[in-house]
Amino acid sequence: MEPLQIDFGRIPKARKVYLVMGNEAADLDSMASAVLYGFLKSNVDQDPSHLYLPFAPIPKEDFKLRTEAVYLFKEAGVGQESLAFQGEIDLQHLHQEGRLALILMDHNKLGKEFVAYEGVVEEIIDHHKDEGTYPQARVRKIEPVGSTCTLVAEEFFRLAPKLLSRREALLLLGTILLDTVNLDPKAGRVTPKDTEVAGKLEPFVNLNPNTLFETLQREKFNVDALQTADLLRKDYKEYTTGKVRYGMSTVLISLESWKKKDPHLQKELEKYRKARNLNLLVVMIAYTEPKFQRELVVVSESSSLTTSLVEYLNTRGAQLTSLGFPGGYTQGNAEYSRKKLQPLVQEFLAATFG
Repeated sequence: MEPLQIDFGRIPKARKVYLVMGNEAADLDSMASAVLYGFLKSNVDQDPSHLYLPFAPIPKEDFKLRTEAVYLFKEAGVGQESLAFQGEIDLQHLHQEGRLALILMDHNKLGKEFVAYEGVVEEIIDHHKDEGTYPQARVRKIEPVGSTCTLVAEEFFRLAPKLLSRREALLLLGTILLDTVNLDPKAGRVTPKDTEVAGKLEPFVNLNPNTLFETLQREKFNVDALQTADLLRKDYKEYTTGKVRYGMSTVLISLESWKKKDPHLQKELEKYRKARNLNLLVVMIAYTEPKFQRELVVVSESSSLTTSLVEYLNTRGAQLTSLGFPGGYTQGNAEYSRKKLQPLVQEFLAATFG
């Protein structure tokens, strides 16, 4: 079986380098579709001077944060060396030499960082709303299915069904199941094409699809291999208001479990805040043990700022009660997700610091 591994040594010799590029979120669908479509194109393109490079626009060290991808790639026997990551390819140089072409996977509009290359987009395979960009793209497969991997699987069956082995089918099927919530119509994501393609992939995999889905769901929330800094940056957003810079992380582990996992938790939280030059770090904790619960940890440059913020959030119905850990609180109002809490934090900081 041909290994799914990037040969960087071929880049200087290739007449044309096709960057098979997932979106900037670099989720499982984005990475799996890039790897497998790159593999398919490498095999069906008869021109040996063409090189296909699956690409995830994130730092290599961030791959481990996508715990469901780590699991499924490993289960399928595919390593992270099947992808190129941010900083590993000199795109500007290839573009200047006229050797770069882009194939967009799981998105149909380039992010700001890549707009300089919009003139070399040659293919788009995506399941999001068509934004009508890059009319020069010679392949434009944009359909509102549940997963980009559904469209990639369709291309395998159409162009080279003999290339499909358990490895490819497992990566495709697992991603489709996760994206469509196990093909459940109630979730509002699955289409007849997803169901049809998943049915065709199942015989290759020799695994109960329900078991596969449940395992992937579990792995998505499995943080056992992640350190505190990893947990904080896994789902992190940064904001500014005036001269105040603050960050908000969502972490899926109870404060009690986190303290056991990291005996130096307080120190690590402060270290993360300082490393990002933040005046304030708000950590939103969400977990189910057995019922859904929320907690909040506020890490700030002064204890008075923490106290004032907590008092303000309580006037707005957050229902925060101290947990006995510095800056740690239970959050009685479980409806306050980041989407609801962030505007309140912004409001407080704007009023306090102007």
